[in-house]
Amino acid sequence: MSLVALHETHLSLGAKMGPFGGWDMPIEYTAGTVAEHTAVRTAVGIFDVSHMGKVRILGTGAYEFANSIFTNDLDRIKPGQAQYSMLCNDSGGVIDDLIVYLVSDTEVRFIPNAGNASTVVAHLEKLAPAGIVIENNHLSQGIIAVQGPNASKVLSALGLPTEHDYMAFADAKWNDFEVSICRTGYTGEPGYELVIENAGLVAIWTALLTAGADLGILPCGLGARDTLRTEMGYVLHGQDINPEISPVQAKTGWAVGWNKPEFSGKAALTAEKAAGAKRVAWGLLATGRGIPRSHMQVKTVSGEVVGETTSGTFSPTLQKGIALALLSPEVALGDTLLVDVRGRDLEVVVTKPPFVNSTTK
Repeated sequence: MSLVALHETHLSLGAKMGPFGGWDMPIEYTAGTVAEHTAVRTAVGIFDVSHMGKVRILGTGAYEFANSIFTNDLDRIKPGQAQYSMLCNDSGGVIDDLIVYLVSDTEVRFIPNAGNASTVVAHLEKLAPAGIVIENNHLSQGIIAVQGPNASKVLSALGLPTEHDYMAFADAKWNDFEVSICRTGYTGEPGYELVIENAGLVAIWTALLTAGADLGILPCGLGARDTLRTEMGYVLHGQDINPEISPVQAKTGWAVGWNKPEFSGKAALTAEKAAGAKRVAWGLLATGRGIPRSHMQVKTVSGEVVGETTSGTFSPTLQKGIALALLSPEVALGDTLLVDVRGRDLEVVVTKPPFVNSTTK
């Protein structure tokens, strides 16, 4: 499935397209992934992430229902704020991770991952009590991410609000289109994600590129999105978390409301937390030349297998290979390990992400 609204626009910009989560997505444009990555770190980049889901929980009790299902505690935020959370299965594995936007007691919005949107919607529909509506806007709305130090200047040029705090959102109108401006992102830089109906996507994308022309803006694809998020240690569902990997293992337990009366998977997660996970997430920083990728064996210098990489890439910022991995709980920060990169041992040091400093706030 292609991102229909902007597909021709991407092609006109020289985008190299490829499949991701069931969608035809821009991988990189003519400048290339490293240049796009650098633009986000130093100036501003624009991403079409319309493949992500857009869902609303509506009706009396929407707040209470959402809080009884998702891991994080909505009591921690107020209307107009956003929160990273997860939907877990009964065994504690992550069905999906998502951003939840609290509008009111009767409206909660959330953004699930592309390939999981229909699964999450179906799951919630089965659990929703009478009077609660799960509204799936996956194919009727799009999302454009504007990320980087100059992001606020680009949005301000369009008359869009930018003064709200990190992990907050504001609803506005642009050219008669309703648009939600969310101060969220997946890059570690200051930025915004704009949710707008498909009919307004081409116009606002074009306006953003025009407004950012003198600010160093570049259109960015999935390649840069992956290097940026990996440098920050941000997990990717399907690799670093999945229905067999729990928040306890992935070290995303900070997004679990452990004291809430209920949430999906609470019993299993509470038991795992008390017993200790059998594998835990760490970052790996290469000390020599080589690029770790996902699903590569990790071992000690004496040859004992201690885990597997879940994500891996070349860091344009550090000019080194980096990875996220699930490792034995005996592994400690600062340990030297080896990653089997296609039959060659790559020396790495166990690190706590992020690999580079975040400036989101």
